[in-house]
Amino acid sequence: MKVETTRIPKKYEDAVGHWVKHNFQDLPLLEKYWDKYFPSDDAYCLCAKLDLSTSQTQEVGDHKGEPKAEDPSQLTEEAAKHLLAIIRAQASTEFGSIQQHQVTLERSPSDQDKFWVLRVMAEELRHGYQMFHMLTSRNWEPLAGVKTEDMVEDVLAMETGSHVLEAFNLPYDSFVDNVVFSGIIDRVGKYQLTMQKVCAYRPFAQSMPPMLREEAFHLATGVVPMRRWLEAAAQGDAFITPEQIQKSLNKWVPRGLEMFGDERGGDTNVKLGFKDMKNRDAQSKYFDEVAKLLHDLNLRFLRARYVSKSPEDIEKMLATLLRERSTVEGTRYDEILKMPHRNFFRRRGEPSFLMVSVEGDPIADVEDYIRHLAQVLPAAYLASRDMAQYRDLVRKVASGEVTREDAAKKSPMMKRKADSVCPCAKGVRWVDTDGGAEKLPQIATNEGTTGAPTFHCP
Repeated sequence: MKVETTRIPKKYEDAVGHWVKHNFQDLPLLEKYWDKYFPSDDAYCLCAKLDLSTSQTQEVGDHKGEPKAEDPSQLTEEAAKHLLAIIRAQASTEFGSIQQHQVTLERSPSDQDKFWVLRVMAEELRHGYQMFHMLTSRNWEPLAGVKTEDMVEDVLAMETGSHVLEAFNLPYDSFVDNVVFSGIIDRVGKYQLTMQKVCAYRPFAQSMPPMLREEAFHLATGVVPMRRWLEAAAQGDAFITPEQIQKSLNKWVPRGLEMFGDERGGDTNVKLGFKDMKNRDAQSKYFDEVAKLLHDLNLRFLRARYVSKSPEDIEKMLATLLRERSTVEGTRYDEILKMPHRNFFRRRGEPSFLMVSVEGDPIADVEDYIRHLAQVLPAAYLASRDMAQYRDLVRKVASGEVTREDAAKKSPMMKRKADSVCPCAKGVRWVDTDGGAEKLPQIATNEGTTGAPTFHCP
């Protein structure tokens, strides 16, 4: 991979710096201790990275074999608007993830856990910055009819509750969410980035390989702590149990499945050459991969509890637990992690608002379904506005007042307040780049730098 680094114009750099001041105040702390926690890795760089070795020829779609577009003017109006929607959604996820992680960051069990999450947040910031490079390095307005400033400000104004995808509108209940989110939702990100490596718009395709390389660490930030927690739980540690992890999985896996879009869609992305898989195919591969992850975690849990058993005996034991749903040699069925059924707790797509149990069994009565949710989801999440709105909608669906299709369109969304105290909504034009008003944290802007950004906070 031959990577070139570049930066966005200063007024957008300053707008990002202002956003960081309000949403990610620990970034300088990560820079200070980077060498302590990541001594073998290159210093953090808040910059855009482009893989120069990316193919110049379209690899999928109606124009396979033709040259890739290097500028929006080489795209049709339909393609430009479609790609802009993808870029906007991608940018929203990156900044939204930082806002979610920040809430429970200080509840981390150890400094290592904290700094691993801080690195994830910093790299999500870089990925958001990368999407801003897509928006600011070329002129999209003639085709899309939207000004660059408006597109950037739109993303910077988003808060938890007003992001594009629902997975990024759910606050974390505990640090368990912090970890499970990284292992489950960031895995969706891996799939999206992999599919987009073929993008017919070459600058976007060039952005994917560097982001994928960093995404691998994000997955580890989820998987490694879960392995550690389950091994400790197998030895009797009662602080973080398999039941707690399972409830967090039940919360996030449905949202992860929905991030691929409706199972019946994705044709346009393939036709335009923006992705190489349709929604259902990608979602199925993702579902199977998460199931393999849980299988591995269960084996680690059982090996830690039964150290004298052979790997073959552990595999047989796990199969018996899952098949019989009973206690085997002192290990209960509810101590084993299970994949939530793909139709469980869905708000979008084909299974939206079906009332099925976490294991896929139909539930006829809506109040029984609501009670089931209360048993299998995190207790703190049940007290959220998101769940209150979902409960009200599923009751309306059950009574026939609202169809499943209409309920999916009305799925819970908490909009940003118009009187938000943070002026990030007008961050690009609000920031005084000449230093006349507020003293903002400044991002290093040396062209081509590979070092970490320096912030001078007031």
